[in-house]
Amino acid sequence: MSRIGKLPIKIPTSVEAKLEGQEVTVKGPRGTLCFTIPDEIQGSMENQEIRVTPRQNNIKSRQKWGMSRTMVANCVKGVTEGFTKELQISGVGYRAQMKGKSLHLTLGLSHDVNIDVPDDITISTPSNTRIVVEGNDPQVVGKVAADIRKWRPPEPYKGKGIRYLNEYIYRKVGKKK
Repeated sequence: MSRIGKLPIKIPTSVEAKLEGQEVTVKGPRGTLCFTIPDEIQGSMENQEIRVTPRQNNIKSRQKWGMSRTMVANCVKGVTEGFTKELQISGVGYRAQMKGKSLHLTLGLSHDVNIDVPDDITISTPSNTRIVVEGNDPQVVGKVAADIRKWRPPEPYKGKGIRYLNEYIYRKVGKKK
């Protein structure tokens, strides 16, 4: 039995949810998100909450049960609160700034990096060493943050690079005399 899958998804009063067949559509103050529940899982909506249950008791159904519930819950959270990822840049001369609709990164490469921001994502730079990625869909937010981090991942000797906020980098000991 899935501990996550058994939990009902409560729908706040400011959110309107529809369940038509296997398609869940959630509309809230931050926008609209949709998710198609796999065929092995059955969705039901009653009393301002959504429940997902497996249609059969086989391995495929149980594998998709908890994930389906989490995806629907992420849709509800995305249209009410949204998702954020924060990145921190460390290194001499490394900095970030927004220029119009693109993120401009100086990372010690032979060229500066310009990253175009998707329409459903908001990127802000509170300081030149911090990047905040915000959006409704957690997969898109995570993908954009990972693409930014990919340009200069943190290295283990000095810790220079782009890392997630509160990410711990295991440091290695350098050369000894």
